[in-house]
Amino acid sequence: MPDVTVFIGGRDFTVACQEGEEAYLQAAAQLLDGEAQMLADQLGRMTEARMLLMAGLMLADKTAGLEEDLRRAQAELAEARAVIEEFQSMPPPEPERVEVPMIPPSLVESLAELAAQAEAVADEVEARAAG
Repeated sequence: MPDVTVFIGGRDFTVACQEGEEAYLQAAAQLLDGEAQMLADQLGRMTEARMLLMAGLMLADKTAGLEEDLRRAQAELAEARAVIEEFQSMPPPEPERVEVPMIPPSLVESLAELAAQAEAVADEVEARAAG
């Protein structure tokens, strides 16, 4: 079991930890030291036990707030997943029927008449050009 020296509130402490946990212990010590330093800056000199107690309580308060935020986020995530599952389980919507308006028969007749006249003019032009 390795020993790690951590710096908290202006003092060094040697703490034992599990193999591979050294980085986590150092990070935790830095958090505690940050809180202890803030207390020292705000309240001035205090006993080591009181400083560590207050810093620990401040961290516990932050942790409780984060845990509440996490619970709220997990609840929102569960709601969102339920909505997604509901939409995924719904049958696909019926295809929408789209009706295209028909061309009125009178317009078809007029276009056919114009086409016939155009062909007649083309035939006449072709005949004059050939003759």
